[in-house]
Amino acid sequence: MTTRPGAPSLGLTLPDPALEAELRDGLRQVEELLRTSVKSDYPFVTETSRHLVDAGGKRFRPLLVLLAASFGDPHAPGVVPAAAVVELTHLATLYHDDVMDEAAQRRGVASANARWDNTVAILTGDFLFARASDLLADLGPEAVRIQARTFERLVVGQIRETVGPAPGEDAVAHYLSVVADKTGSLIATSGRFGAMLSGAEESVVDVLTGYGERIGVAFQLSDDLLDVASDADESGKTPGTDLREGVATLPVLHVRRSEDPADVRLRQLLLGPISDDADHAEALQLLRAHPAMESARAEVRRCADEARGLLAGLPDISARAALESLCDAVVERTG
Repeated sequence: MTTRPGAPSLGLTLPDPALEAELRDGLRQVEELLRTSVKSDYPFVTETSRHLVDAGGKRFRPLLVLLAASFGDPHAPGVVPAAAVVELTHLATLYHDDVMDEAAQRRGVASANARWDNTVAILTGDFLFARASDLLADLGPEAVRIQARTFERLVVGQIRETVGPAPGEDAVAHYLSVVADKTGSLIATSGRFGAMLSGAEESVVDVLTGYGERIGVAFQLSDDLLDVASDADESGKTPGTDLREGVATLPVLHVRRSEDPADVRLRQLLLGPISDDADHAEALQLLRAHPAMESARAEVRRCADEARGLLAGLPDISARAALESLCDAVVERTG
């Protein structure tokens, strides 16, 4: 039983030494390409771009590209570049997210906007999008089209989160749809790129795309739970960032639905952004003990089970077992 380096929180079980060696080598190549890709003629741009690359991270999306490629030719020339494309895209969104959230910390280090300023962080994110596009251009027009549509979903999801549900729209359904766009879409594309560029059969490509979407939603919901339940040392982020910014994640939405008189104080705290430190600490304490957390965990389990169910028709190879293990890992990280 082993865990992918750099992703201890996932606890991914890889019982097949050959697959483990394959993934380690693939991730090593991805890391090399990431570092090459963020180099600029201007040293300051290189410094800001390497800020989050060097901070590490789970490399969840590149890992999924490599696992999906195991259903075709994992050494096909487009696989590693595709893995770098999805990670660069993800990193770029993090630079932008931290500006919108006014986050002070990311992956255990100061966020780019805190270390420099918002303008530098935004432009660095744009630079990473440009570098992702440069790599993508060599993967063919279909890959470019898929990435463009994925990016559209990312942006629309962010806008819909910012605007909020329409009058009469169910807040939980709206939230889950936003998560599918903001997070599930890029993870779905990770599965799709890996399978497609490795030459896997079309039916396998479809399965791994759907799997990526569902495990992506489960992954984001588990991240939202960790934002409430974990401390800074564990998550690498400032706890309760979403509460401070008034972002209504699934546990918050469940509390808002509650009619229990005992929840009056917590519902009041969760009406909007929490700027006062004492109120923020109180909200975190009350929310951590609330049944809404277990309701949200149940949704994580449901999404992970859906993802696992999609794998049933795939060839019974080690990569499929690893993808099934990933479903367990996403659930287990929320406690």
